[in-house]
Amino acid sequence: MSIRFDGKVAIVTGAGGGLGRQHALALAARGAKVVVNDLGRAAAEGGETPAEAVVREIVAAGGEARANNASVTDVTAVESMVRETVAAWGRVDILVNNAGILRDKSFTKMSIDDFRLVVDVHLMGSAICTKAVWDLMKSQGYGRIVMTTSSSGLYGNFGQSNYGAAKMALVGLMQTLSIEGAKDNIRVNCLAPTAATAMTEGLMPAAVLEKLKPEAVSPGLLYLVSEDAPTRAILCAGAGSFERAYVTLTQGVHLGLADDTPERVAEQFDAISARDDETVPESGSAQGRIEVGKALQQG
Repeated sequence: MSIRFDGKVAIVTGAGGGLGRQHALALAARGAKVVVNDLGRAAAEGGETPAEAVVREIVAAGGEARANNASVTDVTAVESMVRETVAAWGRVDILVNNAGILRDKSFTKMSIDDFRLVVDVHLMGSAICTKAVWDLMKSQGYGRIVMTTSSSGLYGNFGQSNYGAAKMALVGLMQTLSIEGAKDNIRVNCLAPTAATAMTEGLMPAAVLEKLKPEAVSPGLLYLVSEDAPTRAILCAGAGSFERAYVTLTQGVHLGLADDTPERVAEQFDAISARDDETVPESGSAQGRIEVGKALQQG
């Protein structure tokens, strides 16, 4: 079955270039009406903005699109964007939270202002945009939302404590929203891309960047926002390859509570860390159930 989005309305943030642009083009090419959101301004007075340029591409290819320059951190502007979208097209089916910035420095050299700015754009921006469409999607009984996470959040990366913290926080947001949205057919997933964009230019050799074209990531995005999308998935994508990441829980060891329990934790740390029979919990309460269950078994 071909993945199509005829009759669907999508909002893609940070879509004036890079990954967001490619996501918007790919959605439009398969029938979606697309709101191209980007904060970027026109290069010259009277010129078109990055969002308008992408809209022009979509329209030239026979699609439908609207440009929007709201900052994802501006609650009022984001709410206005959603209202305008509904006024024009009647609904919002898909939200792709893609907008982002980098302020890379080692933690010792990083200002709290730069830490906060990156968290505000990536985490709070995604939360603000999601909140703006959430009740609408509930009333529709349909919604597909993607958070853009990163391997820097999942696994860490030197010089990106702010970015990594924000990106891993988006996984937590996705985990909870996927549970809360399930009854209303709102599916929420994370996409962890590896792609050459304006944010990565200069960080990798040219030969590597050539392999990491943004268009190699968007096929994964299209699946995550399709009618048959999964929910609570962390899909990694880059250079035409796709992987899935999980947040898992080991079986662990029951040690009880005694004066020497800290020492026993140290002694048993390899057993505590053993990945045999690890699980992917359905919710955060699974940890408590497992721990209490072990304690009750011990009497």
